[in-house]
Order: sequence, then structure tokens, then C-alpha cells
Amino acid sequence: MKTKLLIGSALLAAIAFPNIAAASPIEEVLEQIDSYQTTKNQAQVTSVSQLRDVSPTDWAFEALRSLVERYGCIVGYPDRTFRGNRALSRYEFAAGLNACMQQMERLIAASEAVTREDIEKLKRLMAEFETELATLGARVDNLEGRVAFLEDHQFSTTTKLSGEVVFGLGSIFSGQKNGGTDTIEQVPVLGNRTRIELSTSFTGKDLLYTRLATGNFPDFAETANTQQASLAFAQPDDNDVAVEVLNYNFPLNDNITVWLEGAGGAFDDFTNTLSILDGDGGSGALSSFGTRNLVYYQGEGTGLALEGKMGSFGWSLGYLATDANNPEEGNGLFNGAYGTIAQIGYYPNDKFGIAFAYGQGYNSFGIGENNRRFAEIVADSPISTSHNIYSLTMSWQLANKFVLGGWGGYANVRNLNSFDDNNATLSRGSYDVWYWAATLGFPDLFKEGNLGGVIVGMQPWQTNFSVKNNGMGLREDDNSFHIEAFYEYAVTDNIKITPGVIVVTNPANDSRNDALVIGALRTTFTF
Repeated sequence: MKTKLLIGSALLAAIAFPNIAAASPIEEVLEQIDSYQTTKNQAQVTSVSQLRDVSPTDWAFEALRSLVERYGCIVGYPDRTFRGNRALSRYEFAAGLNACMQQMERLIAASEAVTREDIEKLKRLMAEFETELATLGARVDNLEGRVAFLEDHQFSTTTKLSGEVVFGLGSIFSGQKNGGTDTIEQVPVLGNRTRIELSTSFTGKDLLYTRLATGNFPDFAETANTQQASLAFAQPDDNDVAVEVLNYNFPLNDNITVWLEGAGGAFDDFTNTLSILDGDGGSGALSSFGTRNLVYYQGEGTGLALEGKMGSFGWSLGYLATDANNPEEGNGLFNGAYGTIAQIGYYPNDKFGIAFAYGQGYNSFGIGENNRRFAEIVADSPISTSHNIYSLTMSWQLANKFVLGGWGGYANVRNLNSFDDNNATLSRGSYDVWYWAATLGFPDLFKEGNLGGVIVGMQPWQTNFSVKNNGMGLREDDNSFHIEAFYEYAVTDNIKITPGVIVVTNPANDSRNDALVIGALRTTFTF
């Protein structure tokens, strides 16, 4: 009888508390009590037949069925398995006994039948495992005390505080500008980009997001005189702190989310960029070009967006105004520079996705070198531009540690008025812009949490000019290739170090310039 009792008791504990590793130390066992309580309801079974690895021929089948039907005291793994052949320690047994004892107490309190034989068995087991049960009780009391302390001292009941600090060491190792007449200065720099993020929810489904940012890492585009040298973590703010992003999103219904962009809104906030290398500068690709499709770089600002889903399809619509808070003529929410996007994507599973995006805007298109020259003109003249851009993005995880991605796009850019200052002239007209990139991502390369990446693409080049100019520096572009490789090493869950190199041929789309070579070492801390 005693042998049967011990066998049945061990079986009872294994049934009630299977999620603790066998023969683990007491600290490890006790720390898993909370996770057991949260998963208990999810894994509770009402019939022994629900356990996929238990069959009527198993020696313990009748015992399991009895416990299920009498007391509902079986907890399986989330995958509906029981795994009854595992070993059991005394502490694991005590935890399981405690769980089933509580279940019987609830049944008795509800005046439901519990056999006297089972009650007697529980009394003997409680006496034998008195020490272990007392240890469990003390541990639970300690956990409750810790929870109460955290609740009393938490940052906020509605707001979560997080942050990211990037230390960047980088240099342009070689390259030329201005048609090969000037060699770019090769000066190593060390700088930072720091972000503090506040995520607030009032209903549990909405999110008010506030990001404070500062930094002093320079934009190499200024040094190299080409946007092709931009690094994704550049933050040339002289360490002045400001509210960089402020937005609020809430569900309109189960399938549609509304976004209100108060400041610093970007198109990738509410649009799936489909890039495993998109870490917004803090992780993933080092360059702006390698981070995401250039259709998402149509300026930042204030506006409204909608994001939704329809089965395997997802879509986004958004409008952002660059100078929405400027009351002067030619500015404001609807009269100044703006960008729009409409994207439809097909995401049949978590390994494959493809999306088409269309963008349209006014004085906000900046992915081409000639646009850079336009921008310099616009600053002191009435020249205005508009654009239409069409793009395609794809991501496909071919294996557990290999993701193939890529994107491409075409845009037509028009200048809307002519310009003449005696030294330079520009007529109305348009030109085309093309670009593409292929990416290779290697998640968990050599270690879980790591990421390797390779980007090969063609930087935006302009062609088919109908613009007539004299002294403006606008011309047909030479092809410029972008080659980038990096390896992101996870020192811990919160510290990552990323060395990488970027090569840009014919910088500024000018074959007279020697290739641009940039090296960077990024260290990212998250908290």
C-alpha cells in the first residue's frame, strides 16, 4: 500500500507541476512558481485524451483519468504533452502537492465531493513533506512582498521607460569629392546617439510614444559632399536634448489602427519595411541606404496615418508635413512640404513578405544627389519640386539563419518653376531616379542574438533629364554601387558591438571621384 501511495503521489506531483526542470536546485525550482501559475489556466486539460503523449495502454492512464475527472488537477505543457517519463525531485513533488492541495481545498469550500481516502492520503503526504511545503510558502510570501515593493516604487502605472545609447567610432578612410579635385579628410571620430523612450498606454490597446534624443556623431554626408556617406546612427545635435518623436496610435477596430504623428513622424513608424537589417541605426545596417527601402525616406514631420490588415494582407496610408507648425505663407500642415505613402503587402507567414509602395510629395524627396543640389537652391530661391515614387520590397527567410531580402524603386522628379540669377539658370522639367539593393541577413550567426549582414546595391542615379540648366551642376549620373558588410555581436542581451565597412564607388555618382571607403565600430546599450 505504501509503495502504491508513493507512486501515486509522485504521479500527482508530476501531473500538477510538470513545467519545472527535473532535479533542479531549490532556487531554480522556486523561481518557476510564478510562471507555473500564469500558464496553469492555459494548459489545464478537461480530459486525459487531450494529452497527446498519453494513451490508454500507459500504466498510469487510469490514475491520470481519475485525477482529471475528480479534481481537474492536471496541468500539461503548452503543446498538450504530459512527458510522464521525466524524473522528479522532492521540491518538485512538494510544489505539485501544494497545487493539488489548493485545488481540493477549493472543491471542499464549494461543497463538492472529495473522497475521505484522498483526504487521508493528502494528510500523510503533507506531514512527510512539511519542510518543503513550508519553504514554498515562505518563497511565495517573499514573491508577494517583492511584487508589492515594485508596484509601490514603479516609474508609472501607465508608462514604461526604456532607452538606447550608441557609441560610434568611425572614419572615412579614402575617397574624393568635387569631381576628383578634392581628397576627403580622413579623420577618425567618436560620438554618440542617445535616446530616452516613454511608452504610455491608457487603455491597454493604445500607445502614446515620446522619444527624447541627443547626440554628437557627425553626418559624413557633409564631409563627403554626398548623401551616400550617411550613417544610420548619425546625430549631429551637439548633445542638445530635444523631443525627437511624439506620436499616438489607437485601434479603430480589430483590423485598423490610427496614427497621430505630433512631431518627428516617419513613414516607417506605421509601415512594414520588411527588412531584417532595419534597426533604425541602433542595430542592423550601419548605413542609411542599407537600413530600408528609400521610399520611407520622404521626409519627417507631422500628420495622420492608418494601418490595417486583411487576412494575409497588410496596408498603410500616411501623410506627413515637414513644416506643419510654421504659420508663414507656403508652409503649415497643407501648404508646405509634405510626403505621402500608400503600401499594400502580402505576408502569408512570418518567413515571407512582399510589399508595393507608392509615394508622392512636394519639396520632400531627398534620395538623389541632384535633389541635394535642388535643396541648396531652394534655400535661397523659389524653386519647388514634386515627385512620384514606386517601389517594391521583399524579405524571404530561406533557412533558420539565412534571410534574403531586397528592394528597388523608380521615381520621377519635377522642378515646378524656372530660376535665373544671371550666374545660373534652370528651366522647368523633370528627370528619373532609379535605385535597388539586395540584402543577406544571417540571424544568430555563431551565437544566439548575433546578426551578420551584407548589402549590395546601386545608389540612386538620375537620368532622362528634360531640365535645362546652366551653372547648376545638374547632369546625367554615373552608376554608383554600394557594398556593405557588418557583424553584430551580442555581448549580453543589452550590449551589442558592431564592426562594419562600407564602400561606395563613384561617390556623388561621379566617375571622376575615387571610391569612398568608410569604417565604423558601433556599440549599442539598451535598457
